[in-house]
Amino acid sequence: MKIISKFFHNKSIVTLLASIICVVILIVGYNYRVNRAINAISIPIATKNLDARTEITEDCYKTVKVASSMITDNVITNPNSLLGKYVNYNTFIPEGSMFYSSAVVDWSVMPDSAWSNIVNNNTIVSLPVSASSTYGNAIYPGDKIDLYYKTYEDGKLALGKLIEGIEILAVKDESGNHIFKKSADQKNATALIFSVSEDYHLLLRKAMNLSGGELIPVPRNANYDKETNIKSEYLRGLIESKTEQIEPDLVD
Repeated sequence: MKIISKFFHNKSIVTLLASIICVVILIVGYNYRVNRAINAISIPIATKNLDARTEITEDCYKTVKVASSMITDNVITNPNSLLGKYVNYNTFIPEGSMFYSSAVVDWSVMPDSAWSNIVNNNTIVSLPVSASSTYGNAIYPGDKIDLYYKTYEDGKLALGKLIEGIEILAVKDESGNHIFKKSADQKNATALIFSVSEDYHLLLRKAMNLSGGELIPVPRNANYDKETNIKSEYLRGLIESKTEQIEPDLVD
């Protein structure tokens, strides 16, 4: 008690302590008034440069307080909205930058997401289409289609089902953007993307490059469960007869 009493009777120490307390109160009060004046909110910002296709993890951002007037509608304010997302394929996020909704996307919307997990030995096919050939943009990822082939042989129309049971992996518009479902601002489909075995891939490439021939996608209902199979050996032979098979070089 004597030590404490002696401590408080020391004017220099008491003055110093009071000064420190006053400074702390001033700082806290100033920050409080500033935060109230600017209506400060916490947002995540990048802790390092983030290249396109980078997965965003906890070490990619930190939170800072900024004036709410600086925040626009497309600024991400919730850090939980970043985890597990990716930097868009055409975007670079510099260190210290805010995160914008247009720059942060799910992996599923990346241009190469559709074929990142295809079956081994399968090959991706991009079939050119239009709004009319997709029944008014009515074919979407996850749908199953059959592919019909139309051509002319000896002046006669040859038309039939070539391959059945193809699952669509992605639908792209003229800008290369994914089409997931029908929306008010949806653009016309220009490509259906799917994967097939290498034999079927070569067959379809030949069919697409033959003059006078046309591949026609036909959508099926939600319960359609056919496996991918050739349905017309006649049409297959017709396509093969107009092309030359190139065998791959043997590797020692």
